[in-house]
Amino acid sequence: MSDSVSKSGTPSRAPRRWAPRYLQGTDAVTWAKVLWHNRFAVNPKYWYIAAIVSATSTMNLVLRWVQNGLHGDELARTPIAKPPVFVIGHWRTGTTLLHELLIQDPQFNYPDFFACFNPNHRIITDRFFKKYLNVLAPEKRPMDNMAAGWNRPQEDEFALALLGLPSTYIDLAFPNHPPMYPGSLDLSGLTPSELRRWKRTFLHFLKTVSFRDNRQLVLKSPPHTARVPVLLEMFPDARFVHIVRDPCVVFPSTVNLWKSFAKRHCFETPTGAGVEEKVLREFRVIYDRLEEARPLFRPGRFHEVRYEEMVKDPVGELGRVYAALELDGFDRAKPRLEDYVRQTDGYETNKYAITDAQRAEIDRQWGDVIRRYGYG
Repeated sequence: MSDSVSKSGTPSRAPRRWAPRYLQGTDAVTWAKVLWHNRFAVNPKYWYIAAIVSATSTMNLVLRWVQNGLHGDELARTPIAKPPVFVIGHWRTGTTLLHELLIQDPQFNYPDFFACFNPNHRIITDRFFKKYLNVLAPEKRPMDNMAAGWNRPQEDEFALALLGLPSTYIDLAFPNHPPMYPGSLDLSGLTPSELRRWKRTFLHFLKTVSFRDNRQLVLKSPPHTARVPVLLEMFPDARFVHIVRDPCVVFPSTVNLWKSFAKRHCFETPTGAGVEEKVLREFRVIYDRLEEARPLFRPGRFHEVRYEEMVKDPVGELGRVYAALELDGFDRAKPRLEDYVRQTDGYETNKYAITDAQRAEIDRQWGDVIRRYGYG
């Protein structure tokens, strides 16, 4: 991973090397299930981290009980005032950029880094952590140069994994082992009772985010791209904005994503075996499920943007998103959007190369998607 460099040529400040493992935000029951599934295969050099997770997961479970005792009734009555806006798309297609742009509009609420990585007790500990424990929040994302921090927007999929729901993200802990929940990406591997629990827990998490802040939610999570039918069952009037990017750029960037995450959050030494196959396979799942779901979208509830156009004219493209999704307030939000674009103008993405053999395999497995979106 290269350091980010401003247009003036000045290197950005290097990120801290240490950051908490994301499983430090889970509960003791979920942690025990992860250990059991992977036969307690913690590498000795990570024993101390496993001990830390054992302690924090127990604390998280206790704090969840405290939160439920203090606010359970009020939380149950918390409404999701407006149907959410879902930012969907494969990993590394620009979903984070689009999410960041949308939440510049003060009419929107969103799950932040703290809520997604501490979902068991967010209501009762949010202010304390953000005031006194900023040191625990990473400054940069591990796979690229984008800023992180307690208040930055984050993927709700992390919260769902930490709350014990089936998720491919739980496999980051033991990347050399078979998936813990096959079929969790598009929810096809869930039993009817597991699917009901998934919906119930997802809604409960969204209520914790909306607790005493009932602004319309903007949610970003690449796995949701493969879950549109379930999301529409829960929120029939939800909006979806789908961002696409050149698959030949997406492939190496996603491979780097999973390798970076595994390196920083694993409990065994990752070999990297099978990562390219995982990316090729999950890309197909995401785009096949999305294509199947297209007939379900009502007019004014689905819009697609291209990453390449978004980075050329972010404010203009976002204006088209508002218009296509029948969202109000773009003119009021425009000055804040322009400020954000000016502040991030020096950001440079990482560059990755692919071999001729990889390019041929990408075209063989993803060729129809490449041509569908005009990248052929």
